[in-house]
Amino acid sequence: MASSTKRPRPRGAEATVQDRSRTAPEAVDPEAVDPEAVDPEAVDPEAVEREVVEPEAVEPEAVPHVRVAVIGSGFGGLGAGVRLRRAGITDFVVLERADSVGGTWRDNSYPGCACDVPSHLYSFSFAPNPDWPRSFSGQPDIRAYLEKVADVFGLRPHLRFNTEVTEARWDVERTRWQITTTAGRWTADAVVAAAGPLADPQIPELPGLDSFPGKVFHSSRWDHDFQLAGQRVAMVGTGASAAQIVPAIQPQVGKLTVFQRTPAWVLPRRDRAITGLEKRLHGRFPITAKARRGTLFALRELQVDAFVRRPGLLKLVQRLAERHLADGVADPALRAKLTPDYRIGCKRILLSNTYYPALAAANTEVVPAGLREVRGSTLVAADGSEHEVDAIVFGTGFHVTDMPMGSRVFGADGTSFAEKWKEGMEALRGSTVHGFPNFFFVIGPNTGLGNSSMILMIESQLNYLIDALTRLDEIGATAMQPTARAQRHWNLELQHRMDRTVWSTGGCRSWYLDKSGKNTVLWPGSTTSFRRATRKVDLAEYELILRRDDRAGPSASSAGSEPSVPSAMSAPSALSEPSEPSEPSAPSVATTGPEEVMA
Repeated sequence: MASSTKRPRPRGAEATVQDRSRTAPEAVDPEAVDPEAVDPEAVDPEAVEREVVEPEAVEPEAVPHVRVAVIGSGFGGLGAGVRLRRAGITDFVVLERADSVGGTWRDNSYPGCACDVPSHLYSFSFAPNPDWPRSFSGQPDIRAYLEKVADVFGLRPHLRFNTEVTEARWDVERTRWQITTTAGRWTADAVVAAAGPLADPQIPELPGLDSFPGKVFHSSRWDHDFQLAGQRVAMVGTGASAAQIVPAIQPQVGKLTVFQRTPAWVLPRRDRAITGLEKRLHGRFPITAKARRGTLFALRELQVDAFVRRPGLLKLVQRLAERHLADGVADPALRAKLTPDYRIGCKRILLSNTYYPALAAANTEVVPAGLREVRGSTLVAADGSEHEVDAIVFGTGFHVTDMPMGSRVFGADGTSFAEKWKEGMEALRGSTVHGFPNFFFVIGPNTGLGNSSMILMIESQLNYLIDALTRLDEIGATAMQPTARAQRHWNLELQHRMDRTVWSTGGCRSWYLDKSGKNTVLWPGSTTSFRRATRKVDLAEYELILRRDDRAGPSASSAGSEPSVPSAMSAPSALSEPSEPSEPSAPSVATTGPEEVMA
């Protein structure tokens, strides 16, 4: 896997970065270092700048090559960049379609936008922030945190803004990814898909919507130039975004009409400002911030059993939610509209102290039905009621189980993810997919959470990514893909466990489920079990691809002897739940033209 040290600039992009990977003496073994003990301030900005290589005055190669191309610059993409640099891999780019980092925390800037996970848990373990302003921080503070991560950890030279990936295709002959973007082309040994599931907004196809004379936008594409004051506004949807938007805009608008297809369970939000003393204490004694994070983590791990094994334990939580509803809404008719008919936890539980009072306000009307069609400025609900409005705000979620990127990525046999996943998304350990060599997901299928911080899952998948790339170097292989058998066994066991969760037994229809009713979004276990499952790559679950061309190193040459996988590479099972599929520990070797596949 040779990499170029001098790269031309693609259109609209900066110079690519030099690869000092593999044997670099400064490379960090992520398993040997406590991530929270790493001092972000130790990064030398001048050293980072020196890594940017200016192009020489020679004939450039047509398409620049990098070892790793990362798609997206939210938590997943930036985290991948940090971990790659720590592993000594500096020959990578982060391809971002927007003009700044932040991912969903850049896109979602609607009024009231905030996180429903405590701040000290919703941050990287290797980049603690002692200055969080609130226990549940808002969107501006989280976005500022991600900008700081990009600066402190030297990621700016790797970022390529306004660069949307329009196609990624595995080149079987050259054993690399061919990537086409709006700013030029790249090739890469490996691709990390970190765009996340909450990237592409979903607006329902409604008759007459195109002819609506007023303003229309999705919550993740908020129009800040639109003046809400005195307007008749329709809020379509009652999910997590709506629970924050409704209280924020209700005092401003003339009338607020909320179209509620399904009510949500809501619990109080225990939010408060973090005092100056707490900030100083966390800054001067980082162990206190670590202890706070550990406590928050433990409390959420204790909740897992109720969601995934014994949903009956959620009855007490449901009574708390019922009391919260009674306290916030005095009108019994409105309370009836807002009372769900499914078990709490089946759909995402919302946290808010202000949602119910906003729904009960005099200028708010709750329509207990979805939006069916649009007739001019009149919105027609599924129950036949009609409502005149000046603007429509859609809080209708995202393309999660049918991600648009799926139609842009093509594997070894020319099949796209969209075709591969016609019967539902699935991956091995939420990270890799058979037929797509060296393609790694961050927040892949069945890695979502219903009760804790996604940053914990992201960091686990980054452990898996770095171990995979390191193993390829150690073995002398070029690429890896999971065996069909390992991937299938993993998902059969995962779906078996899913059957007893509250998401399957709670009596609701949620965005966690695909069109066939299968939950391809959430992880049916604790974050600790997922960390164990992704700590190391088990080579018995993989096919290794060896390159046969002039770029192959000694270990991958086709001189007649085929490399064998050391027994130490086949690590024992690290997963306790669900159990790992057993695979043969002695791989056989098959030759397929320019590649060798160890299956």
